[in-house]
Amino acid sequence: MSASTDQQTAERATDQAPRSQSQGQAQADAQAQAQAQAQAPALAPAPGLVRVGNFLGSVIAAAWSSLFASIGVVVAHCERWLHDSKKALYGLAVTRIVLGLAMLGLMLANFGTRLYTFGSGAAWNGEAAEPVSDFPKIWVFSLFHRVATNDALFTLCYIALMLLLVAFILGWRFRVIHPLVFVGWVSFIEMNDMVGDQSDNMQRIVLLLFFFADPAARWSLDARRRSAKGEWFADGSGPRQMGTVLHNLAIVALATQVFFVYVSGGLYKSQGSPWASGWAVYDPLQTMRFGNWPVLSDLLTAWGPMVALATWGSVLIQIGFPLMLLFRPTRLFALASILMFHAAIGVVMGLPWFSITMIAIDAIFIRDRSWQRLESGLKRRWKASAQAGV
Repeated sequence: MSASTDQQTAERATDQAPRSQSQGQAQADAQAQAQAQAQAPALAPAPGLVRVGNFLGSVIAAAWSSLFASIGVVVAHCERWLHDSKKALYGLAVTRIVLGLAMLGLMLANFGTRLYTFGSGAAWNGEAAEPVSDFPKIWVFSLFHRVATNDALFTLCYIALMLLLVAFILGWRFRVIHPLVFVGWVSFIEMNDMVGDQSDNMQRIVLLLFFFADPAARWSLDARRRSAKGEWFADGSGPRQMGTVLHNLAIVALATQVFFVYVSGGLYKSQGSPWASGWAVYDPLQTMRFGNWPVLSDLLTAWGPMVALATWGSVLIQIGFPLMLLFRPTRLFALASILMFHAAIGVVMGLPWFSITMIAIDAIFIRDRSWQRLESGLKRRWKASAQAGV
């Protein structure tokens, strides 16, 4: 019994020995293969792919570097533009003078009918009780609305505002006069919504931005007084620097507003069939409201190509106005075209105060050195005429 058991045990051991040897051999082979793979050199990429990768990497790095460098140049230029000096001083002075003349002209033209148009005679439209505009409901702009039914007080306020406008035009004590003009003009112009036009909005915007600008720095009585007594703050001082930055930002805001008016107007026009078809200018000139010169209107609209040119030209000038200001030749063309555009609206369509207001604002796009050359030329001619008279 024990002998047979020993024999079976020996047979089992004999069978397991080859299996253990085969498993050990397999493990050894696997380890050797792993070591061989680890020691084998990595597959090198093709030289062409390496070159392409290096090229693309250098191009992308150079593009990013150029982009950030360009942004830095633009930011530095904007900082210098904002801080070094006040811009468009002569142009803004022209805006002050011409805008004041437009407002004073409107009041003088309506002085004879002031009570019927704005005062007690206009009570029939209901605005004395319920004004259409929200401005008369604000106490600071409610002066004219409060005295509208009192003819004597209304006339007194009317004349006082005209005198303030004269001081505004001359640039006399501008920092004191300007807030009074702003409050008085907004109070006056919002009395009768039926006689207003878009010049009212632009005048309010300009008068508001004048708080941050220096419109009396040139061609004003204040400028003459400054040249004699000097500036309030020294060059390089904090208040002087802050005033320069605010002035230039006001110029940017005013220019942006003009761009919005022109471009949005041109884009809205281009959506209409009359403008796209080239005959939109014809219709308003044949109405009683805008055809103030029937003979002139018929003369201007008698030739079809002229109507089409005026229609499409006005749209293109308005849309392209901001871009045309970038270069001197196109800037001259744009300013001359927009001047004729507003002159035609003022004369032919009977909207002089709107046209004069927009022309006044467009003066900021003419460089100071151009205004200086004009001033020098006029002075020379004035002196020459005086000598010739002697």
